[in-house]
Amino acid sequence: MGTVSAQGLRKSFGDVQALNDVTLEVPDGSFFVVLGPSGAGKTTTLRALAGLERLDAGTVHLDGRDATHDPPAARDLAMVFQSYALYPRQTAFENIASPLRARKAPADEIRAAVAQVAELLHIERLLDRRPAQMSGGEMQRVALARALVRRPRAFLMDEPLTNLDLKLRVEMRTELTRIHRSLGGTFVYVTNDQVEALSMADHLAVLRDGTVQQVGTPTEVYERPANKWVAGFVGSPRISLLACHAEGDQLIGAEGWKLPRPQWATAEDGRPLLLGLRAEDLSVERRSDVALDGELYGLEPLGDRTLVDVKIGDAMVKVKARPTVTGTRGERMSVVVDLDRAHLFDADTGLALAGTGR
Repeated sequence: MGTVSAQGLRKSFGDVQALNDVTLEVPDGSFFVVLGPSGAGKTTTLRALAGLERLDAGTVHLDGRDATHDPPAARDLAMVFQSYALYPRQTAFENIASPLRARKAPADEIRAAVAQVAELLHIERLLDRRPAQMSGGEMQRVALARALVRRPRAFLMDEPLTNLDLKLRVEMRTELTRIHRSLGGTFVYVTNDQVEALSMADHLAVLRDGTVQQVGTPTEVYERPANKWVAGFVGSPRISLLACHAEGDQLIGAEGWKLPRPQWATAEDGRPLLLGLRAEDLSVERRSDVALDGELYGLEPLGDRTLVDVKIGDAMVKVKARPTVTGTRGERMSVVVDLDRAHLFDADTGLALAGTGR
């Protein structure tokens, strides 16, 4: 078993409310990612689960048992830190073996366990090296091995890939998901990188200012964001938001544009709205009655595609287009909209409208 439950977590540091009624349910065997910008409360949440932060309010349950007041050692959770936290004078073998030695495990059991986890992480050749003799990626693997060798109730990972270069981060994302599948354990993983979150998680919680904004699968969070903030934070490039209102069978923009009102749009006439359009749901390569007229502002060639910035009045819309798209700044351009994949948010509350989504 490896279920982790947090109910109503609250934590303040002076006048700063780090956690504000945070509630999470981490299923056994899941890869649960906590995503948010810097200062969202992600690390504080993880430290609260580990017992490293004294809570102002709330409870933590592990496998259904109240562990709120248990010390860290009694919770049987392994934590992987962003800084690796390896013992500099010990070899990789000694670093990995340290949790088992602390438990006074027999020497032959330690050797077998270290060999097994080293094989899993492909670091057999590093076992005699000290941290100063390793690259950042190698040190991260050793830090992971030290956590994995214990076979704890759950693994807590605090932005473990942040210090790696892009190529290594991509490789380690693949490795971590492979390891998770191999072990079948429960992972709680903190990151501010939405690519990591969307590619690795099977469950995802989005935090902002110490408050949970949405919990769901990566697909649910991306395709059915709960509010405009989640829609803007999750997805690259950022979703385009255009002010408008509904009137009869049309959406009428603040810039004067008009689009057919989607059948799923439930807003009453005149209500201030925001139309959310993701770059991949737009096109500039064909004509249509369902289009926004604007002018080309800029092109950003990215090899496999070109990001096109189109200015519509004072608003800017980003389009993911084919790499062959070209143009001159200022020329007229129509942006074709897939309304079945559009989003609508209440302009006052920021909440997604009922009926928005797939």
